[in-house]
Amino acid sequence: MNSTSSPTHPAPSPPGRAAGGHRGLALVTLCLAVLVAQVDMAVVNLGTRPIGDYFSASVIALQWVVDSYNLVYAVLLLTGGLLADLYGRRRIFMTGAAVFTGATLLCAFSTSVWMLIAGRALAGLGAALLMPASLAIVRVVWQDAAERGRALGIWAACNGLAMAIGAPLGGVLIHHFGWRSIFLAVIPLSSTALLLALRAIPESSDPTGRSLDMPAQVFGALALGGLAFAAIQSHDAPALAAAVLAGAVVAFVLFLRIERGKGAAALVPLDLFKVRAFRGAMVATIGMTFGMYGTLFLVPLTWLSTGALDATQAGRALVPMALAFVAVSPFSGRLTTRLGARTMTCGGVAVIGCGLILIGIGAPFASIALALAQAGLVSTGIGMGLATGPLMGVAVGAVDAARSGTASALINVARIAGATLGVAMLGALFAAVHGGARGLQTAMFAGAAVQLGCAGLAWNMARDVTRTAPA
Repeated sequence: MNSTSSPTHPAPSPPGRAAGGHRGLALVTLCLAVLVAQVDMAVVNLGTRPIGDYFSASVIALQWVVDSYNLVYAVLLLTGGLLADLYGRRRIFMTGAAVFTGATLLCAFSTSVWMLIAGRALAGLGAALLMPASLAIVRVVWQDAAERGRALGIWAACNGLAMAIGAPLGGVLIHHFGWRSIFLAVIPLSSTALLLALRAIPESSDPTGRSLDMPAQVFGALALGGLAFAAIQSHDAPALAAAVLAGAVVAFVLFLRIERGKGAAALVPLDLFKVRAFRGAMVATIGMTFGMYGTLFLVPLTWLSTGALDATQAGRALVPMALAFVAVSPFSGRLTTRLGARTMTCGGVAVIGCGLILIGIGAPFASIALALAQAGLVSTGIGMGLATGPLMGVAVGAVDAARSGTASALINVARIAGATLGVAMLGALFAAVHGGARGLQTAMFAGAAVQLGCAGLAWNMARDVTRTAPA
C-alpha cells in the first residue's frame, strides 16, 4: 500500500546526501547498537546464579535483575520513539547509547544487588531510546524501499547473531573472568556505536504539530508497564498480576480516549492504524514473537526438567536456530523485492508456526523428540530470518518518514507484547497440563495456532500491499 507523503524538516545533514557517502558506516553503527542491546539481554540470564551467590540475593531479587530491564524498556518505548521524531533521531540514538554505556558500567561495578537492579533499569531506558531511533534512522537514510529492505535484512540478522554468540560468550566470560565481565564486554561495542554515530548518521527530526502529549505518555506507560509487570508476576503472584492487568486495560482505554481527541498531534496518531499494511505488520509481529519467545522459554525448560539435556547441551542445541536466523536474514530484502512483502512477512510467521508443530509432534516420543525439536527450532530460525526485516520495513515504510520514530516504537511494542504474552500464556498452559512432554506438546500446538492465525489475519490486512514495501 502506498504511503502518503509529507515534507520532513531540514536536517543539518540531509539523509539523501549522507546515504551516498556514509550509508555503509551508518549500517555498521546501527547494527552495533542492536548487538549491544540483544547480547546484553542474552548474557545476563546466564549470570543470575553467580550474581546470586556473590550478593547472597533472593530469587525475587535475581528475577528483577533480568526483569527491571524489560519493564523499563516496555514502559518507555513510545516515549523513545516520539523523542526521536521531535528532537532528532541521531541525538536520541546517541543519548540512548550513552545511557546504555553508563548503565552497563554501573552494573559492572555494583556493590549491591539493588544497585545492579537500578543499573539494569537504566539500561532499559537506554534501549528504549536506542532501538526505536535505530529503526527510524533506517527509514530516513534508506529512502528506496528495495535498498531499505536489504539494510533491514542485515539489521535483523544482528538479532540472530546476538542469540548465537550471547550464550556461549556469556558462559566463557563468567567461567574465566566472573559475572562482572559480562557487562564490561558490551561497553566497547556501545562506545564505538556512540562515536561512529557522530560521523555516519545524519540528523533528522519532524516536530511540526506535535508535542510530548504528557497525559498520553502517562497512560501509555501504565498500560505497557502493567502488561509487562503482569506477565512477570503471573507465576509467583497471580492475584497481583490479575489486578495489575486490569489496571493496564483501564489505562489503555483512557490512552485511546486521549489520543482520539488529539488527532494528528497525538503521541500515537490513531490514523496510523487505518493503514492496512501497518496493521498487518503489527499483527504478524505479535504472532511472530508470541511463538518464538514461548518456544525459547519452554523447550530448554523441558529438556532440563526431563533430563534430556544438561544446561551446556541445551545452550548448544539452541545455536542452530540462531545460525539459521543469521544465515537467512541478509537475503530477506532481495526476496521481498522478488516475492513481495506480504508473502515474506506472513509466510515467515507461518514457517515459525510449522516449526512449533514439529516440536509438538515429537514431544511425547523420546526417540525422535530431540531430532524433531531441532528441526522445529531451525524452522523457527528460518521463519524469523524471512519475516523480521520485512516486517520492520513494512511498518516504517507504510507511514510518512515524519512518523518513523513513532512507527518504530509501535512495531517494537508489538514485538515485546507478543514475547511477553507468549511466555506468560504458553507458560501457563504448560504448567496447567503439568509440564513435561505433554505440557510442551500442548503449548506448542497452541502457539502454532496463534501464529498461523496471526499470519492469516496479516495476509488479509495486507492484501493491497505492493510487491515491495512503500518508499
